[in-house]
Amino acid sequence: MIQQPTNEADLETGGRHTGTLSVLHLINRAHKRLEHLLFNLESESDAQAGVVDIARALTHAADLNPNIALACILLNQEEGSYAVRHCIDSAVVALLVARALQKGPAETLTIMAAALTMNVGMLPSQEQLQSRLNAISDQELALIHNHPQQSVDMLKRAGVADPDWLSYVLMHHENEDGSGYPLRKTGDEIPFNAKIISLADRYCARVSSRSYRKSLLPNEALSDILLADHDSVDPMLTTCFIGVLGIYPTGAIVRLANGEIGVVAGKGGSPTAPVVHALIGPQGAPLSAPVKRDTANAQYAVREMLSEERAGVRFSMQQVWGDEARP
Repeated sequence: MIQQPTNEADLETGGRHTGTLSVLHLINRAHKRLEHLLFNLESESDAQAGVVDIARALTHAADLNPNIALACILLNQEEGSYAVRHCIDSAVVALLVARALQKGPAETLTIMAAALTMNVGMLPSQEQLQSRLNAISDQELALIHNHPQQSVDMLKRAGVADPDWLSYVLMHHENEDGSGYPLRKTGDEIPFNAKIISLADRYCARVSSRSYRKSLLPNEALSDILLADHDSVDPMLTTCFIGVLGIYPTGAIVRLANGEIGVVAGKGGSPTAPVVHALIGPQGAPLSAPVKRDTANAQYAVREMLSEERAGVRFSMQQVWGDEARP
């Protein structure tokens, strides 16, 4: 298991104090660092330390503002390549779920490191697979089914020897009912922390747009996991997962009862009453500045979740969360 450092230094600036840090900038910087590391994994002098540093940087970003870290999953999908961004998103979700389950810092860091490296075995092909418009071939399907083992082999060659890290990568596509791969493990044969990564992986994949399909709305993604995947996921973990994300996940675009359209900025006093910042007025005109609404008030209750296309709203994360979300 990875050892947690005694000092959570600012990894972005080498420990130098720079005033208010931008969570968005830290996450985007982590994406660039991870992309370079994964594509050059076996030539890195200390790949394990590099991955762990990125996991710590993401932890620091989530500590600064977990709402912005979660919102990036839905609102920062133009940043870099899908394959690497997906690992960053999954690691952030896994971090927050692990904390909700009261996992220790060192164990949580190992979970994140595994999430960041879970797909390295198919990274060169993943962008091609996600951008294709026709059905995948048998050869490509074999690549998908073999990528957990391939990822483990690459990590070992790069010097990663942590048995927990490697086992989580190997089994992040195993299912409760034995329908997963590559080992067709079931239930308690699958490490619980691998199940955390698996669920984060499923959710983040569903809410990300691909060339061959539109992204699902967050509530649709959660419903899909509950219904379509109910036999293959741990029900207790699913309950915790929904508790962490909320019925209306941070970053989701919603229409309110009075006709306003806004973005979920964080959890509210109840699962059905998140904090929402209105961006568009009831008549469809943009508001001059975001207006915080109390969705526990019937007038401002959330009526429905919307896609960006249907909402017709353009905004920056900085408009909603301030300087902590500046680019």
